[in-house]
Amino acid sequence: MIQSSPCFLTPKALRPQFPLFVFLPGMDGTGQLLRAQTAGLETGFDVRCLAIPPDDLTNWEDLAQHVIDLVRAEVKGDPDRSIYLCGESFGGCLAMKVASMAPDVFDRLILVNPASSFNRRPWIGWGATISRHLPQFLYQLSSVSFLPLLAAFDRIAPLDRQALVEAVKSVPQATSIWRMGLLHEFEVPVEELRSLTTPTLILVSDKDRLLPSLVEGYRLKAAFQNAEVVILHNSGHTCLLETDVNLYQILKEHDFLIEQLRDRE
Repeated sequence: MIQSSPCFLTPKALRPQFPLFVFLPGMDGTGQLLRAQTAGLETGFDVRCLAIPPDDLTNWEDLAQHVIDLVRAEVKGDPDRSIYLCGESFGGCLAMKVASMAPDVFDRLILVNPASSFNRRPWIGWGATISRHLPQFLYQLSSVSFLPLLAAFDRIAPLDRQALVEAVKSVPQATSIWRMGLLHEFEVPVEELRSLTTPTLILVSDKDRLLPSLVEGYRLKAAFQNAEVVILHNSGHTCLLETDVNLYQILKEHDFLIEQLRDRE
């Protein structure tokens, strides 16, 4: 069933005794591509994945406000509950917007290959312009042919590869063009990022063939007050689908679990 507005997906059972972990997805918007990480994350979190309807053409500010409203509804009645905000690629940009609009809501911020460097890849913008004029069947072919830049397929299990293909194919042409336009215009002023005191972990893949994520990670680190960069060696852009990447373990190894989670270890 297609939702009329962004909503949260719950991968498995509700776990209100655990900190809330909110995942903002890449440009597909399905919320389904955290699948390789959910089992590990549910060791210590109550996980929610944002799902953005395939026909959603919302601007950054309204989309960020949707997320803030959803999060506040989740923790209503439990104002002291810890909240982690994690965004990947397109979702990394959205996470920065959300955090800057509601700086006191989140206890931890995680950015995974954030697409905030999109406008420094002009050839992607040219591709978006060409996509506007493609017939639907050619657009579908071009979106699938784009996948080798998006993923290191040799590091992703077959079922997760197929899930990625289906997620990319699920985005309508008009929506893809709209979201690329959002990325092209994306900006959070440095002074807004500098004002955030939220501990931030920036995960970047050193083999990202789509975006200059390594350079962008260190640019963002310099902008934030309290950020650390973690380099994922030999990983591609869609690193969270890779079998060798365990997000929960990364958080643990980099002392990014709050006290109540460490006590459960």
